[in-house]
Amino acid sequence: MRYFLSFFLFLSAVFGFEMPQVTGVLTNVKDGYGYVANNPNLRIGSAGIVTHAFGNGEKSIIARAVVTEKSGNLAKVRFEVYSNLAQSALPVPGVLPREGDRVILNYLYSRALIVAPNEEVYNQVVNHFSNITFVHPDIAAAHLADIHSPVPSREDFRQICYQNAAGLIFIALNNQGIFADCGSFLPLETIQTGTIAHYQKPFYSHIENIDTYFWEFGGSEINNYDSYYRKLLEQK
Repeated sequence: MRYFLSFFLFLSAVFGFEMPQVTGVLTNVKDGYGYVANNPNLRIGSAGIVTHAFGNGEKSIIARAVVTEKSGNLAKVRFEVYSNLAQSALPVPGVLPREGDRVILNYLYSRALIVAPNEEVYNQVVNHFSNITFVHPDIAAAHLADIHSPVPSREDFRQICYQNAAGLIFIALNNQGIFADCGSFLPLETIQTGTIAHYQKPFYSHIENIDTYFWEFGGSEINNYDSYYRKLLEQK
């Protein structure tokens, strides 16, 4: 753990992570894609929301947008269903993105979930990236315990992000730390780190035992922390 600590202390003076919110207006909308003005703060995988202004003055989120290309003065975005609207109390507006709609990218990127293998790594990450508000892992673990999910899926993490207004997830791995969008799980920043000495699974929290439903067999715990989370990030 000493190497991991030294690495982050060394970086603290020269390196940080910040992706401020970027707002743009949609142009050239066609076949599920559109364009916004390029910006240095946008990266491939940057994600956010599309909002539409209705004639009565009301505004609503109508889609999710993910940056797929950056070229010259333009950034190309792909539209996706904004699944957080898919609930009975808040029906999907049924309006497709169009030219003139507003796009907010790097949306909620000031807040992040954190997946860390132990308390030491957790403290180092939180202290180093002090500009990010990290959702405490006890909150994430309590959700997993409530739904009996000791092997968290992408959808589990997405739900936790939604409930806590977080746009990012940080996953600390052996020799790497990765910031990814919490919706798409596309990596936005990969940081070289040190060796991890010991692991708590599924991740560090004060809730150490998360049980599955008694009638479910297999998949009751993560066997290899690094392998599991790398595969979670690589899923298509």
